Amino acid sequence: MEYIVVLPAAGSGKRMNAGHNKLFLTLRDKPILIHTLEVFEKDENCTGIWLAVKPEEREIIQDMLKQYHITKVKGLPAGGEERQHSVYACIQAAGNESELILVHDAARPFIEPSVIAQLTNAAQKNGAAIAGVKVKDTMKRVHNNVIEETVDREQLWMIQTPQAFQTSILINAQKQAAQDDFLGTDESMLVERLGIAVHVVESTYDNVKMTTREDLLIGDAILQKRQQEGM
Repeated sequence: MEYIVVLPAAGSGKRMNAGHNKLFLTLRDKPILIHTLEVFEKDENCTGIWLAVKPEEREIIQDMLKQYHITKVKGLPAGGEERQHSVYACIQAAGNESELILVHDAARPFIEPSVIAQLTNAAQKNGAAIAGVKVKDTMKRVHNNVIEETVDREQLWMIQTPQAFQTSILINAQKQAAQDDFLGTDESMLVERLGIAVHVVESTYDNVKMTTREDLLIGDAILQKRQQEGM
C-alpha cells in the first residue's frame, strides 16, 4: 500500500543534553536521523518523505541526505513551535500527493517494515491506525505520591509512531485543531476529536524513541542484535 511519510525533525533534544539537535547524534557512526530515513528509503511503498526542519539546520540536513544517498525526501519545510505545527507544515507542503499519510518520530529509528505494512493496510481499511505495544508493568494511578488505585493493564497500551491516516482525515483533523486552537500530544488525538475510531496495530518493543542518553545505549544494543541476526 503506497504512502508518504512526515517526520518532524526540528526538535531541540533538551532531555538528551546534546547541545544541538539530537537527531545528529550517532549510533554506530551514523546519525539517528539517517537510521530512521533509511527505513523509508528502502520501503518500496514509500513514495515520498517530508521533513520539518529548523531553517538554520536545513543546509546541514541537505548535506547529510546527499552523503547517505537519501533520495525520497521531497520537502524540508520550516518546523513550528510545537510538533503539531511542524506536522501541519509538512502536510500543507505535501498536499494530496497520496491517499495515505504516515507521521513518524524522526528519533524512532527501529520501526520494522512489517509493522508499517500492517499500519497502512489498517488505515486504508479503517481510516486511521497507530502503532503501540501492550504495557508490561503493573500500573497505578497516583496523586501526591499516594496510590489511588491499581489500573487494569490489560486495557493499556504504550503508543508509538508511525501513525497512519487517510490523508483527507488527517488534513481535516489538523484544520479543526487549528480552528479550535487545540494542541494535541499526537496526531491520533486530533483525529479522535472528530469522532473517528483509531485502530491500534501491535508494534515491537524495539521501536524505542531516542530521548535520553540511556536510550542511545539501548539503540546500540538493538543494532548489535540486528547485525547478529543478519537484519
